[in-house]
Amino acid sequence: MKPTGRLASALGGLGLVAGAFLIVASRQWLPTEAPSQSPSQNQENTQRVRGLHAQDMRPGQPARKIAEDLIAPPPLDASGIERVEPRRPLSELGLALPPKTLMPQDWHEALLFRPVATSSAVFESMGRAVVISGTIDIDPSKTCSFGDAVWPCGQRARAAFNGWLRGRALKCSLPPDFDRFAIAAPCTLGKQDVGAWLVSNGWALASPFGIYGKAEVTARAAGMGIFGPPQ
Repeated sequence: MKPTGRLASALGGLGLVAGAFLIVASRQWLPTEAPSQSPSQNQENTQRVRGLHAQDMRPGQPARKIAEDLIAPPPLDASGIERVEPRRPLSELGLALPPKTLMPQDWHEALLFRPVATSSAVFESMGRAVVISGTIDIDPSKTCSFGDAVWPCGQRARAAFNGWLRGRALKCSLPPDFDRFAIAAPCTLGKQDVGAWLVSNGWALASPFGIYGKAEVTARAAGMGIFGPPQ
């Protein structure tokens, strides 16, 4: 064997011996398992963690004010403040449009059941109050005179209206927001116009802007209703 081969074999053997020595020595240097803690040490660690959380929960100290006279806004004098009108929009496109007003021809027809007259041309039905359009009602407290007789024509006109209705349903043209207030509306009972019946029988007056002017003239000439003798 050559000298170089012997030297390599010797160095290799020394390396194996050194490795085995390090493996045996490492058992003394490294712990084989984690050291166990006693119950008292575990309780102490738990109390320490709780103390840290409690310390975090405490409110912080207020920030220290630095150069308050330079950073804080100056006090305002309320007497020097004046309210001015808001600036008009730059364009009319952003303004809300006014609500569209529905005309009577756009109203819808509805049946009102069990109407009860409260005067000669006003009735209530289903919690709503309706005035027969084109008419002027006779107040129930009104009295009329015919010759030497004075009689409560207002009460008689209301009774005549109730007697004619007899609790039958009326069909009226009503706006969508009819529930909010009393409304003057045209109504029919079957195929008969309610306003025309009231005025032509003398139990209501014709409105100056309505369509029943001729019916009132006829009722006056014939002495019908409030224009005639006590009934």
